[in-house]
Amino acid sequence: MAILKINYFSEILGIVRDVNVIYPEAVKNPDQDVPLTDIPVLYLLHGMSGNQDTWLNRSGIDRLIRNTNLAIVMPSTDLAWYSNTTYGARYFDAIVEELPTVIHNFLPNLSTKREKNFIAGLSMGGYGAFKIALASNKFSYAASLSGALSFDNMAPESLGDLAYWQGIFGELENFENSENSIQKLASDFDGKFGEHKPKLYAWCGHQDFLYEANNVAVADLKDKGFEITYETSDGKHEWYYWVKMMDQVLDFLPIKYNKEERLS
Repeated sequence: MAILKINYFSEILGIVRDVNVIYPEAVKNPDQDVPLTDIPVLYLLHGMSGNQDTWLNRSGIDRLIRNTNLAIVMPSTDLAWYSNTTYGARYFDAIVEELPTVIHNFLPNLSTKREKNFIAGLSMGGYGAFKIALASNKFSYAASLSGALSFDNMAPESLGDLAYWQGIFGELENFENSENSIQKLASDFDGKFGEHKPKLYAWCGHQDFLYEANNVAVADLKDKGFEITYETSDGKHEWYYWVKMMDQVLDFLPIKYNKEERLS
């Protein structure tokens, strides 16, 4: 396994960006005795206080997958919610349209097939994972840990700095009917992409301030015909719980996840 830091110029954002990649050990094909190509890829998204280094620094994700044929791509959206902002910074396009091409140019053994590309994240990254999966249809599986999956019935004054939120999403009274709403994206999915919906996974802790938002979002997604695995347990909006639940996320993906040896 290798941990790679790729520094590239984003034509879409007009700035140099960093992205981290965990690249698996070459796996030998017993029939041909050559390294396998078409490696499955998980895009792993950070929360509001993080960047491309956060998962590596906080989660031990490199240890979890050291025996698994899976590449993990960790980009940064800064504080832009994986969205094309109203001030012209197109973070959604940079991650969805540009980054996969950049990654594949550096690492051509990574799969470009939808069925082998997955996306997951925590908090803001959970929102980003579901949003990107529903808006692009480039990912066959998406997972959210403590995701900000719904802003339903949230008063604008409860959000804090309105100028910040309007810079990301525009006028908040229009949010639920915009391309930034997971519920709107779910409603429009069949008409835009057909019936091949991504499979979804969500977890949120009972003590998390986003717990009710997850309940609302999951019920809505089920009503709209999405296959979603929803798990809850005691837990706060903290790394201790997200690290524990990454095992569940990796089990959820259609890969051969080889867990580390454990005594309990």
